[in-house]
Amino acid sequence: MNPSTKDSRLQWIDPGKQLRAPRAAAVAGILFSLLLITGLLMLRHAVPVGPIEAGQWLRESSGTVTVALNMVPFAGIAFLWFIGVLRDRLGDYEDRFFATVFLGSGLLFLAMLFTAAAFFGGIVAAYRVGFERLPGSVTFTVAREFAYEAMNTYAVRMAAVFTMATSTLALHTGFVSRWIAYIGYATALALLLAGRYIDWIVLVFPIWILVLSLHILVDNFGILPKVDRSGSDRKDDA
Repeated sequence: MNPSTKDSRLQWIDPGKQLRAPRAAAVAGILFSLLLITGLLMLRHAVPVGPIEAGQWLRESSGTVTVALNMVPFAGIAFLWFIGVLRDRLGDYEDRFFATVFLGSGLLFLAMLFTAAAFFGGIVAAYRVGFERLPGSVTFTVAREFAYEAMNTYAVRMAAVFTMATSTLALHTGFVSRWIAYIGYATALALLLAGRYIDWIVLVFPIWILVLSLHILVDNFGILPKVDRSGSDRKDDA
């Protein structure tokens, strides 16, 4: 496309409208956050923290774990929708470098999340088909530790990178207020540094997505002041 033609086309686009993410992104982000937070809290209640736990939860809480794991695919679908709608709305204002990091880290986060959930699901399925000796066995320990590492080492780090990239895009394009981006940087730092030392730190990620999505939803209804490309707030013209 001729650059002059592209520029002439872009001059007819209202930057405020182009950069304001639609309700679809906000709804998808809220669904993802609520599903993942609920699932993680159910797992937190059912599965004891600690790598040396012997698997007593298989006898007492396998049903709760199954319900929590069934939420994960739907949370993943909502997260993919959230990413897709945000990228579509950013359009020509999207920075290619940060857009690549944004998309890649989001997909890797989902891959690690699904992997951890699949291993937990495999443990529950193996126990239900009659492997009464599974709790406390070497097989159980390996599967449990694999799921733990996938979630608390790799998924948490990818969530941190995704949060950092999203916050940077927010500052560069101004599709949300600056304070959301600053909270995102703090969230990313906590995820990067505390993933191995604070149990269930991954909960910070969906909570930030929830705050971001609620901000987008409220802004879409025109309650908040619009945001320009520099990231500074501006009120509608009278």
